[in-house]
This record gives sequence, C-alpha cells and structure tokens, in this order.
Amino acid sequence: MGTRDAINNIIHLIGGADNISKAWHCMTRLRFSLIDENKIDQSGIKKIPGVLGAQIQSDQFQIIIGPQVNSWYEQLTHELGSTPEQTSPTHAKKARKSLVSMFMDTVSGVFGPIVPAIAGAGMIKGLLAGLIALKVVSAKSDTVIVIDLIASGVFYFLPFFLAISAARIFKTNEYLAAAVAACFMYPSLIEAAKALAGHAPDAVGAFYFLNVIPVSVFNYASSVIPVIFSVLALSYIHRWVDKIMPDVLKTVFTPTLTLFLAALVALVVIGPLGIYLGKGLAWFIEGLFGVSASFAGLVVGAIRPVAILTGMHHAMTPIALQNFTDRGYDMLMPMMFMANMAIAGSTFAIWKQSKSREERAVVLPAAISALLGITEPALFGVLTRYKKAFIAATVASSLASAFIAFFGVRLYGYILSSIFSLPAYIGPYFIFALMGVALALGLSFTLTTLLVREKN
Repeated sequence: MGTRDAINNIIHLIGGADNISKAWHCMTRLRFSLIDENKIDQSGIKKIPGVLGAQIQSDQFQIIIGPQVNSWYEQLTHELGSTPEQTSPTHAKKARKSLVSMFMDTVSGVFGPIVPAIAGAGMIKGLLAGLIALKVVSAKSDTVIVIDLIASGVFYFLPFFLAISAARIFKTNEYLAAAVAACFMYPSLIEAAKALAGHAPDAVGAFYFLNVIPVSVFNYASSVIPVIFSVLALSYIHRWVDKIMPDVLKTVFTPTLTLFLAALVALVVIGPLGIYLGKGLAWFIEGLFGVSASFAGLVVGAIRPVAILTGMHHAMTPIALQNFTDRGYDMLMPMMFMANMAIAGSTFAIWKQSKSREERAVVLPAAISALLGITEPALFGVLTRYKKAFIAATVASSLASAFIAFFGVRLYGYILSSIFSLPAYIGPYFIFALMGVALALGLSFTLTTLLVREKN
C-alpha cells in the first residue's frame, strides 16, 4: 500500500474530510483536531501499513508515523486540497477543551513544524562545539564564523519562525504575525537591551510612547513565550478590527490598525509579561534543582518516556529554550538525551531476545531510530507491547538523569537528543555525559533482559 492509499484510508477511518477541524504534524505524528471523535476507527487505522500507533490524547487524535511523517502530511494536504485547517458549523457544538488540552494543542502545533529547523541547526551547533573543543578548528577562524551564523540564525530569529507557526494555529494572517515579531527584533530595542545589560551610562529601561505609556526594554532575540501570546492577541485584534471596519476601508485600514494595536499590546503588555512568565517557568525547574539536582533528574527522567508516549513532550521545549536565553545553558535537554538512550537500550534488548525474523526486522530499525533521537517507533512499535521493557526504560531514564544532574551536566545550545549529540558535551562535563549514556543504555538493556523473558 502506497502513501496515497494509506492517507485516503486514514481520512475515511477518521470520519471523512468533513470531520477534520484541524490537522498538523510534529516530527513523528500526524495530529488531528476532530469534530466528532466517535467516528474514529482506531483499530482500522492501526492496521494500515506504516502506522506505528494511534491514540486520543489531550483532545487530539494522534497517528504515529515516524520519520516519514512529513511526506504523509504533504499527501494529506494534497488529498484534502489545501492545508487541512477548516471551520465547520458543527465544530462549535463540540465541548470546550480543558486548559491543559488547549496548551498542549498550542505547544505541539507551534513547535512541531519548526522542529526540523531547530534540530538541524542544533546539530550543527553541537558538531561545531565538538570541533572547537577538540581543537580541530580555531574558535576565531572565519570557518567557525560561517558555520556559527548558519547554526545560530535559527535561534536568534526564532520569534519569526514561531510567529509564522503560531499564526497558522491561531488562524490569523502570517505576515502580520511576522510584522509583530519584527517589532520585538528591531535593532533599537535589541541595542537598548544590550546597553542596559552592559550597564552603559546612557542605557534606558523603557521607551515612553506619547510620553506616558512605557515600552519596557528587553532582548527578545530567541524568546519563545512573548511572541506566541502576542500572535494569539493579534488573532483576536485582527478579527475585531475586521468586524468593525467598513468594507470600503478594509483593504488598507484593517491591516494598518491591526498591526498598530497588536504591536503596541505586544510591546507594552504581552512582551514583558511573557519574559517574566518564561523566567517563572525556568525558576520552577530551577526550584527542583534547588531542592536536589538528583531529585530533579529522577523526576524529569521518570516522566520523559510517558510524556513522549502521550505526546506531551513538547511542553518542555519552551522551558529549555528560555533557559538558553536566560542562562546560556540548560540542564533539561541532557535528561531528554538520557531518556532516549534508555528507550534505545530497552529496544535493543527486545531485538536481542527476538527469534522471529519479522520481529527483528521491525525492532532493530526502531532501536537505531531511538539511538538517533527519534523514539516513537521504539515506544509505539515495541515497548508498548512489552510493558516490562517500558518500565525498565523508565527506571533507567530516571536513574541516568539523576546521575548526570548530580554532576551538573549541561548544554549550551539546543540540539537533537541523539547519540550524535555527544560532541556538544565535550568540555568539563563530557566524561559524566558519556557515563550517563553508558548507564542509560546498559541499565535499560540489562533490566529489560531480566524482566522480559518472552521468546518470539
């Protein structure tokens, strides 16, 4: 069965195109917001070749595809005739989502499409850090400057990526959203923030609009929360302005008034609040480390496999990115790395025990994929069928995360949690990162071997 046939079957088994309110994807899953979830034939969908699993989580219907999800999504949009984001009269009848569901929809919807850019740039940054640490290239060379601008551009201009992605989720104009993000990134604001941070004599803490309204000075480069909430506000402002504006004036004055009001609200209210909210989230995580770094590792490491399984793992991405912005480093992503290695270790153990050629042909690629940072094939294709193996992976993830947290292992830039991420750890904590990987792989492999005794 080809991708086109598989997608047509999926559309049919979720109740047809008319039942799709919205669809998007992350790195491994097709995600749907459906009008009537009772129309879903989950068992039928799970039997489609190429589908690794399907579940309803946080009012989303998620179909796990794996690394080929992008080509499946392109086929989905082709079959539906456009980007599958539509509004149906019956959609209003659907019960309101909980705040948690709305938050998860937003985070996964915003970050899912841009993860390839973030992961690609992060991998380049990690490899560059390794080359510099090994003194293969000089940190002051032109080569490093060129590679760094390729890798760092995504993170510096992250507000633009988030604005476009958020505009699609909130169903508003993408270019107006980018224009609001441009206000956050304008040199006069960025330079003023740098002068303030450097305690320059002429530094100012705010610009005053009409000599009354303060526009606080912050460096919004690489920021996450302010731009997402600003685009959300833009969506409401745009609809309100368009509603009250006479038809003859809409072409020119609707975008004019929308941009002016949305940018002012973003700069005066949402931006500063978003900065403080981001700092608050980072403070909460830091509080866990304040109690005990090892305790924080135990908690984060234990919940990570479950978070991936339920599709809630994107919730930590804004916190990690905010940590990079505020502190210049992050201790969460190394724990995510440990979780991926633990999942890989358990899957390799299942592969070693499997006698069936068909089973081994499925399990080995899943294990290698987990080693490379994509864990859904291993989780949904293997570990959900071996519950004790999943428990073993969770225990190993928790203990390995506690171990590296105890020794202070940290990252200085976003990178995909893959075995190829190791060069990014070269430095004071490299030996502990290596030991953590060995612990995660070895412990999960051993525990799975002891707990799972089924032979196929």
